[in-house]
Amino acid sequence: MNKDIFGEAIKDFYNQKYTEDITVLADDFDDDHIPLPYLFREYSEMPILEQKALDTAFGKVLDVGCGAGSHSLFLQNTRALDVVGIDISKGAIEIAKKRGVKQTMSQDFFNHNQVAYNTLLFLMNGSGIIGTLGTIDRFFIHAKTLLAPGGQILMDSSDISYLFQDDDGGFWVDASAGYYGEMTYTLKYKTQESEPFDWLYIDYNTLQNAANNNGFITELLYQGTHNDYLAKLTIAT
Repeated sequence: MNKDIFGEAIKDFYNQKYTEDITVLADDFDDDHIPLPYLFREYSEMPILEQKALDTAFGKVLDVGCGAGSHSLFLQNTRALDVVGIDISKGAIEIAKKRGVKQTMSQDFFNHNQVAYNTLLFLMNGSGIIGTLGTIDRFFIHAKTLLAPGGQILMDSSDISYLFQDDDGGFWVDASAGYYGEMTYTLKYKTQESEPFDWLYIDYNTLQNAANNNGFITELLYQGTHNDYLAKLTIAT
């Protein structure tokens, strides 16, 4: 994305210029929206899945795609953990700093190579940054370089197969077109529109198989009511 859609929206909300939400566009699906207040929520306003992840985090934490910094702030201020928040959005990082996140970087996860972490945190469909199923090995290889011994990945995602079911329960996705959880999105905010980008939703079994192939053990920590889940991944010993 060459336009900082999230950054501009987050800055507007922080500076009390909130007039509209981010629109998410995808081929073959209705437009969706990301409410800006949701990006500034407190722990008590977060879904149980996110609360579970924040309660499970320990040690030095890398909050990937930290956005406005809501998760980082809770871990830093309430749980007194050593947290680094990273996001490709410069605007989001600017506001995360202003909100009080002490350690931030405007950086892509795949370019991050700082000291080892005990927890790598990927929330709000954190699997999305993997991009496509074909690049998942790259994700695990890089994650290994960032994890301290005994460290963990906490990641949420959703099984979106329900979007491709007809009224009779049939599965109408074109199997030859690739994995059904591979989406291509465009973001729109006010007069700005991003370039299309890949975003991965991955069902738990597929994540588990890919993790095993890369030397990780997977544990299902929470199963939501909307096909969403929270997984914990650790390096097999």
